[in-house]
Amino acid sequence: MILLRHGQSEFNLHFSKTRQDPGIIDPKLTDLGHRQAAEAAQALSQEKVARIIVSPYTRALQTASYIADSLAVPLLINPTVRERYAFACDIGSPRTELAEAWPHWDFSTIEEIWWPSVPEPASSVVNRAALFRSEMIALEDWADTIVVTHWGFIMSMTGQTLQNGQWLRVDPSAPPPELISWKP
Repeated sequence: MILLRHGQSEFNLHFSKTRQDPGIIDPKLTDLGHRQAAEAAQALSQEKVARIIVSPYTRALQTASYIADSLAVPLLINPTVRERYAFACDIGSPRTELAEAWPHWDFSTIEEIWWPSVPEPASSVVNRAALFRSEMIALEDWADTIVVTHWGFIMSMTGQTLQNGQWLRVDPSAPPPELISWKP
């Protein structure tokens, strides 16, 4: 499967400069983030894709929209691939607001408030990644899946950090990595 980190968000822009939480809830993509998403969509347009799985955060949905617009494949909203809840940006938007913003996508499988109510320990994301790994292995065509997700989830799946808009192929049947650090 392909793991794609969402494009640069308003949070990423400010946090990278100050290393302080700017307090932006469910941030949108910046202009650079939109360009990164468009570039990723262009690069991934040549891949064989059976489905797109996307986190319900706005920045991930905006990134996925570039790919979904160019491919005629199912798009599945899945909170399992969300970011670790550690900052204000990890407070999401309610399901009804997301469904209004993206009326052509199905949000009926997620709760109205789908993000945690308290900050998550790193082990929570590692456990979600293990669950997702198992779900993907069960699919015969897991290799044909694009997952639009986040730094912490990608780190839990691969032990690697990706920059905004970067992607990599992952074999979910490979042994999970040793995690090095959780400092974003």
